[in-house]
Amino acid sequence: MFYTYVLWSNIKQHFYVGYSTDLRQRLLQHNAGAVKSTASGCPWKLVYYEAYDKDVLARRREKRLKSNGNAWRELRKRIVFDDSL
Repeated sequence: MFYTYVLWSNIKQHFYVGYSTDLRQRLLQHNAGAVKSTASGCPWKLVYYEAYDKDVLARRREKRLKSNGNAWRELRKRIVFDDSL
């Protein structure tokens, strides 16, 4: 499977959108500080993901969320989490 995912950092009060073929391993990498773009926001919490059977679909969704304000706003309405954790 191929995944588009959303992480939340309480430290930075910020979301991060990414793509991976191994969601569990990728979250471990983010939280270990092994990903340059997210190292300063550890720990990260997985708050949302979508699974796809084709690589191109997951990558397209990641790109759309990062570049299209409307797509991100609509998804953000669906993400419900307790950011106090």
